Amino acid sequence: MHPEKGMAGRVGYLGLVLAAFALMLLGKADILVMERVRASVSDAVAPVLDVLSRPVASVDRAIDELTALSAVRAENARLREENQRLLEWQAAARKLSAENQQLKGLLNFAPGAEPGFISGRVIADSGGAFVHSVLLSAGARDNVAKGQAVITGDGLVGRVHGVGARSSRVLLITDLNSRIPVVVEATRTRAILAGDNSDRPRLIHLPPGVEVSIGDRIVTSGHGGAFPPGIPVGVVSHAGEGSVTVKPYVHRDRLEYVRVVDYGLQGILDSSSAAEGAGVSQ
Repeated sequence: MHPEKGMAGRVGYLGLVLAAFALMLLGKADILVMERVRASVSDAVAPVLDVLSRPVASVDRAIDELTALSAVRAENARLREENQRLLEWQAAARKLSAENQQLKGLLNFAPGAEPGFISGRVIADSGGAFVHSVLLSAGARDNVAKGQAVITGDGLVGRVHGVGARSSRVLLITDLNSRIPVVVEATRTRAILAGDNSDRPRLIHLPPGVEVSIGDRIVTSGHGGAFPPGIPVGVVSHAGEGSVTVKPYVHRDRLEYVRVVDYGLQGILDSSSAAEGAGVSQ
């Protein structure tokens, strides 16, 4: 060993001893100063120690934040695309509305009065094999009258057949006595929807040679003064040789609340029906 290196080591060792001795003296001399130094050092090092003591949790949180950020970006892109489609539909709707107003002006079109209506609850169902009708909790005192249309948000239910003071009976479109003028919406082909006490009424009196396809939408035609045009009825469920059946939009076994609408049409009534109206008990 070189004498110079040995001397440097001894000097360094002596310096450390003196420094430690000086710190001890300083700590004894002013305890408050040392406590403040320790507190400052602890405060500065605590966050670093906390992160180092839980590296896995810190990494998991970082990954979760990155994943959430990616999901937010994807959702934002989807919402932008959806908003663009909605703006396109809005523009198309405004254009059609403007064209509609112009065409009404050219035709000197005068819209009719808004139909009145009353909502009622189905309180009884005949449920028989030979009669398809329901009893409503609204009657003459609620301005319900025979022949008025009964609908739901899905489509046509039937028509008022009998009226009492507090209740009324509705003949469903599936009843054997129900006959409703309808059209095939796609082709404007006229027909009669005839109930047969089953869940699938038939289309009768179709013009010869007319083709009807499964899925064709059936709506009221407005002929005969019974119902206004355009009320949804159902879709064609079977189209075979000499037999076309319709699946109604309204399910009989799901009827709870209906709307009785007064369109101001009296075509369903005949001269003998004016004396009727007490067929439902009060």
